[in-house]
Amino acid sequence: MIVNLKRWGTGTTTGVALLANVALLATLATGFAAGYAVSGQPAAHAARTLRSTDTARLHYVSASGSELFEKGSATGTLPGSMSAHVNVGATLSGTFTIYTRGGSITGHGSATPHGSGVYESFAGTVTVTGGTGRFAHAHGHTGLYGTFDRDNYALVIQTTGTLSY
Repeated sequence: MIVNLKRWGTGTTTGVALLANVALLATLATGFAAGYAVSGQPAAHAARTLRSTDTARLHYVSASGSELFEKGSATGTLPGSMSAHVNVGATLSGTFTIYTRGGSITGHGSATPHGSGVYESFAGTVTVTGGTGRFAHAHGHTGLYGTFDRDNYALVIQTTGTLSY
């Protein structure tokens, strides 16, 4: 771009200032187009919030003492597959990873069992602590509900709540 300094101002100071502003605007435009702020740091991303209701049907894979390793499918707002390490005791607690098309979501949860017998219902909370891909900065809290089959260690887990990422 060629700028005629005489046309834009009365002296070289005005022309230099104009060129400096043009250079600054070009730097800003290049930085934002590349996804970076002028400082060279990644540009901030707007947080997204997703209202989610999902169900996972998990089956027993292996155990170590009272800790079960479970895998299965997840359906609902965030469909995919899920794996979980669940400690079975007076409370159910554990960690999980959900694998979706957009990335994975990780966290932990705990629930209080109700009743006795083969099928035991439970209720509690889940805390999302992170993830990968588009869910790299995921966080949130959701309600946790479901049933535990003591004969074959199968879990049906339902969650409902808000996820921010």
